[in-house]
Amino acid sequence: MHLLTQDLCFPEVSQANEDGLLAIGGDLSVERLLLAYKLGVFPWYDSEGPILWWSPNPRFVLFPEKLKVSKSMKQVLRKTNYTVTVNKAFKTVITACSIAKREGQEGTWITNNMIDAYVKLHELGFAKSVEVWRNDILVGGLYGIDLGNGVFCGESMFAKESNASKVGFITFIQNTNYKLIDCQVYTNHLESLGAENISRDNFLTYLK
Repeated sequence: MHLLTQDLCFPEVSQANEDGLLAIGGDLSVERLLLAYKLGVFPWYDSEGPILWWSPNPRFVLFPEKLKVSKSMKQVLRKTNYTVTVNKAFKTVITACSIAKREGQEGTWITNNMIDAYVKLHELGFAKSVEVWRNDILVGGLYGIDLGNGVFCGESMFAKESNASKVGFITFIQNTNYKLIDCQVYTNHLESLGAENISRDNFLTYLK
């Protein structure tokens, strides 16, 4: 297992284990996070342990042109009184993601240090949030990283009302020009929207 030092570098992603774990340690500085995402690496850990860096193979992604919107979801989008915005409440969104309850999961990987780090990325224009409002109340949202290379690296989403996060996700994709949405690892929720596995090598070609 690769133990990171203060040096700003990562091992080759091909050295990740079969679960995708590449390295341990390091920090959450802006410089290290930006380098990680450019290399197809992301942090994912809990508050009880060290920082873990991942580069899974295969990679779970969504090609925007393959986005699936069910008939029932189309009706929700047409009839809803949700309002969707971008970058209006980043810290509120990431904080809501950190406390959202998820099936089969205890605690959160979005620690206070992670929140602080991604807020800095947002202030520099690299992290984006999508907000879903009903009557000026935030009921859903998501956030991720945009390196300006046509790939949006989704990190997390939350919903306080049924379908709220889907409304934000679908609306965001339909109104942007990304060539690829990085979903990182498999979930049923994202598969239902059209996400699929591709090889890590294929994913890296999109980052470049």
